[in-house]
Amino acid sequence: MAPPISVPPTALTGLREDLAGEVYVPGDPGYDEARTIHNGMIDRRPAVIAQCATTEDVSNAVLFGRETGLPIAVRGGGHSVAGTSVVDDGLVIDLRRMHTVVADPEHMTVRVGGGATMSHLDHATQPFHLATTGGRVSTTGVGGFTLGGGSGWLERKFGLACDNLLAAELVTAEGKHVHADAETNPELFWALHGGGGNFGVATSLTLRLHELPEMSFAMLFFLPESAPEVVRTFRDLADRAPDEAGGGIIYFPAPPEPFIPEHLVGELVCAALISYAGPVAEVRDLAAPLFTLKPVVEMVTDIPYVDFQCMIDDPPGLRNYWSAEYLHALPDDAVDAFCARGALIPAPTATQHVLFMMGGAVAAGPADYPIPWRSAPWVVHPFATWEDPADDERAIQWVRDVRADARPWSTGDVYLNFIGAEGDARVVAGFGAENYRRLAAVKAVYDPDNVFRFNHNITPAAA
Repeated sequence: MAPPISVPPTALTGLREDLAGEVYVPGDPGYDEARTIHNGMIDRRPAVIAQCATTEDVSNAVLFGRETGLPIAVRGGGHSVAGTSVVDDGLVIDLRRMHTVVADPEHMTVRVGGGATMSHLDHATQPFHLATTGGRVSTTGVGGFTLGGGSGWLERKFGLACDNLLAAELVTAEGKHVHADAETNPELFWALHGGGGNFGVATSLTLRLHELPEMSFAMLFFLPESAPEVVRTFRDLADRAPDEAGGGIIYFPAPPEPFIPEHLVGELVCAALISYAGPVAEVRDLAAPLFTLKPVVEMVTDIPYVDFQCMIDDPPGLRNYWSAEYLHALPDDAVDAFCARGALIPAPTATQHVLFMMGGAVAAGPADYPIPWRSAPWVVHPFATWEDPADDERAIQWVRDVRADARPWSTGDVYLNFIGAEGDARVVAGFGAENYRRLAAVKAVYDPDNVFRFNHNITPAAA
């Protein structure tokens, strides 16, 4: 192991003087809070954390990292399951202070600071009954989510988050400010539609907004023995569902919520969730075939989108390991495999075994973007979360077993925001081989030294 990089005191003093935000080093009050991210499995100790408050702060921090030789990680929401937003003995450029969101209902756009979360975004747009596709929990960072593609509840109606990206402001590896949109730096703009944080630090994104006057959902809970019939019914329902409908099937231990009968709390259930960008009467009609299967718990209601977005927020600090397989079809054999593995969720954990419906505006979106998985009609997303490190091995193995079960129907493509560090081949699968070569050429222009490499990394093309 290489010895820690020593930061010259004069350079650190200069950084503190240059930043409008705060600088933390080991031993400072607040350092441990600043280095903590969502995944409790990640325990890394940066040499310096620069909590930037302005674009100029970001530029100064990048130049400081380059001059001192510190490896650089970028933190937005801190939700990367692989822990890419924090690095041992390096510099973390922390954007959380840059969370301003300005909605423009006249032009149907919203400008989002690089450190904003879904909660910041949704609270800014909800008063106007406007929205854009966001993540499925409120604590996810908008920047990493969007630049990685952006799959969420509204995707079948409004497309992926990156499909709604209108412009971006970046700080490059040279500390320069760059604007990208469809006419300015168009090749970089293309790369930002799925290429992640490989090309610079996104300090601001401009996104398209859509009218969302009503939001509703149906969530029906079933006992595990009913699951195969429930999943087949949901599959057939999804085939005829309008684009307003999203959601999926979720196996998980029933939480201690007021609407859950006491005897079911902690017991494994199979839930069918239909999110709906429209009135509650329509989601109830769509869910009618599921009601005939006699759910043990029913929730059907309208709800503000901002509240729906935080309905399944997972608490920070748990140990997390996720993955995904995108499916070209969901025949009965695939349903049976999904249900069989769902019945084997490791206990006691807060693990979720998820099957999301895709299609709609996702599949109809721009085929040119580096998102080969957008054409898949289904995705299996094992989402393991647990508390005890002694459960690491069996929780991780369960996720890998889910992937193995789904592989006969897999497209081979993958949404990289859904997975951890699974090797170079999976990174290429996230973009597609041809897209990867094109992305590598863009990377060579904007980050030829691969400064921004703590991500699902694209190696710069050789000169």
